[in-house]
Amino acid sequence: MTIFEMKPEKYSPAHENNNLAELVCSNSFRSNALTSGVGLLKEEMRRAGSLVMDVADKTRVPAGKALAVDRALFAERVTKSLEENRSLDINRREISKLDDPALTLYSDVVIAAGPLVSDSLAQDLQSAIGGESLYFYDAIAPIISSESLDWDKVFLASRYDPQSQDYVNCPFSEDEYHVFRRALLEGEKVCLQSFEKIVHFEGCLPIETLAERGEMTLAFGPLKPVGLVDPKTGKEPFAVVQLRPEDASFSLLNMVGFQTKLTYSEQVRIFRQIPGLEKADFKRLGSMHRNTFVNSPSVLNSSLELKNNPGVFLAGQITGVEGYVESAACGLWLGMFLTGRQKDMSIPYPPQETALGSLLHFLRVPKKDFQPMNVNFGLMPPLKKRVKKSRRKELYAQRALDSFNYWLSTLPQ
Repeated sequence: MTIFEMKPEKYSPAHENNNLAELVCSNSFRSNALTSGVGLLKEEMRRAGSLVMDVADKTRVPAGKALAVDRALFAERVTKSLEENRSLDINRREISKLDDPALTLYSDVVIAAGPLVSDSLAQDLQSAIGGESLYFYDAIAPIISSESLDWDKVFLASRYDPQSQDYVNCPFSEDEYHVFRRALLEGEKVCLQSFEKIVHFEGCLPIETLAERGEMTLAFGPLKPVGLVDPKTGKEPFAVVQLRPEDASFSLLNMVGFQTKLTYSEQVRIFRQIPGLEKADFKRLGSMHRNTFVNSPSVLNSSLELKNNPGVFLAGQITGVEGYVESAACGLWLGMFLTGRQKDMSIPYPPQETALGSLLHFLRVPKKDFQPMNVNFGLMPPLKKRVKKSRRKELYAQRALDSFNYWLSTLPQ
């Protein structure tokens, strides 16, 4: 088996180093709770032997109830694990077309290029599927040196968990909040090419786009103070900016929910208006990029194979699943399916009652307006009995894990 990787020969607008599995938007894999769709999906992946989850668990950093990783260490360990696998050959070169001569040796080809697939490969893929690729704009949040914070103005706490000190919290007074929001509205944004239309994914909107939606949208969204008490005042602030550690040493901090398309100079000027960040040293500023994905129900068959190009499969975010975990889960299943096919063994879809099965089912159902989707309980079939709302997610999770375990037990060895 060969993995073709275009780095370091060529980089996408968001990638910076040579490692595989480089995380760019965030270091968080989101909630670890089984009563969340993504927490349940992660547990299913662990039970299926996911390398991504194994490394993520071993490189985690404090993040309250979420699973966040040291992104540099995570990428290094995934890369090392793959390089040490004797059944794999990592070929560092760009594949720009589906008919690249290097691919003629293989009966099955998987495009797992992610949402930042190179322009040349995206154009060739668009020609192959006989229509327009879809896309939306995603934005990267800034990273700050913890040494540059004014620690007299910030406090450590985790929302809803008074015993945890996993997040740095920058509290706003009411006046400070409104001044900051006005600065976001007036800030200079990065200009797009004239032919590009802005299509944001609702789950990852730029901070200034949220500010445009209403005076209190930020205060009820990423800046909500609920569950946080400033020990200096003993009160809940009017609004709070949270910073999440990027590494175990707490040396780098990610601005939670601060995806942005502000220009670099405006980011420095405006974000230094946040209490405690007046002298912030930005180790990475936010940026925006186009995320490409296909209309999977229209162009892929049930095995994630291109209908117009037998033997060519898509995996990960380019299929229309949204998020690191969902993308890795999609690739995990396709890897299992193709391994089984090479051994003349049939690998069935996981049941729709499972998180993985429901996510894959989403990619097969035609929709008038197909948009990227995170895993969630709404993708699963409803429970067959009436239960209290407080227990519903728990029962969804238990049904899913029972079903997933049974599915695993039926797979050919």
